[in-house]
Amino acid sequence: MTTDHPFAQYVRALGKGPNMWRNLSFDEAKDAMSLILQGSVDRLQLGAFLLLLRRKGETGEELAGMTAAAREAFIGQPSLLPDVDYDWPSYADRHRQQPWFILAALLLADQGYKILMHGIEGYSDGLAPTRPGLDMLNVPMVSDFGKAAKAFETNNLVYIGLEKFCPAVQDLFELRPLLGVRTAVNTFGRDLNPANAPYQMQGVFHPPYKAMHVDTARFLGQPKAMVFKGGGGEVMRNPMKPSRVDMLVGEVSHEIVWPALTTVTTYKWREEDLSPTQLKKMWNGSLSLPVPELGIIGTLAVALKMALPDLSPTELDARATDIWQTRDKMRFD
Repeated sequence: MTTDHPFAQYVRALGKGPNMWRNLSFDEAKDAMSLILQGSVDRLQLGAFLLLLRRKGETGEELAGMTAAAREAFIGQPSLLPDVDYDWPSYADRHRQQPWFILAALLLADQGYKILMHGIEGYSDGLAPTRPGLDMLNVPMVSDFGKAAKAFETNNLVYIGLEKFCPAVQDLFELRPLLGVRTAVNTFGRDLNPANAPYQMQGVFHPPYKAMHVDTARFLGQPKAMVFKGGGGEVMRNPMKPSRVDMLVGEVSHEIVWPALTTVTTYKWREEDLSPTQLKKMWNGSLSLPVPELGIIGTLAVALKMALPDLSPTELDARATDIWQTRDKMRFD
């Protein structure tokens, strides 16, 4: 008589048939992901688990459990990091528009806030991933938490790749081309917050994902988070439409509606010049693209809300506009 693999119980829970599956508890989801990250799960089991979970629909509690398991799999010591103010994940793998949000993060860093940006490499062929943009703007990209701590001594914005601090989760991202769909990994990767920063920015692909990310942050005890539909699934506000932002403060969340910043209703994001030099040109003022410029300002305004909670969206938009207009345009010359 054979004994079931320990992981089989979680596959069974998700695969009993139409309307018969159940949600996993935090502890079950954490244990399941721990087994996966330890390499104790067969690839066939792993694919079945992720696809069944996708069919059912992940819950915030499940994603929080998986995030907790991933945090225990970090390489190195996050405790080496100084007090970081903002967690800024960048996990969209196919940028069909410029990562203008990098400029918003730079502006935020110039206000004295420390920001740890982290994410995956993304595809580059005909696309505009985050890392070349960071390199163009001299943002330190480090290989471990110790080097990140050192970089924070002279910089307020630092980047670390997922493969550097949690290669086991990075390996799971590589399954997307094989499975053909996004999985829970693409979702909970955004919640890792390796620096345990009190303020977390979350840009999601589709509005229905907002509540799931808010619930995940709540289960994880995230002090403050801003979750909204972002351009290309990144932390980038669309200035042509009202932006519906879910703000989590402790256990309580509420929606803030940011107004559109322009009456212009059409901008062809996917026809942009995707060279990373465009980011530098936008910063130094030699490139004029009013809609992306307002997107940068609007993204900064959303981020500032967590640090300046008493200011209204309109006041924060005005504050962010002033920060943009008074930036050091000669910084990258």
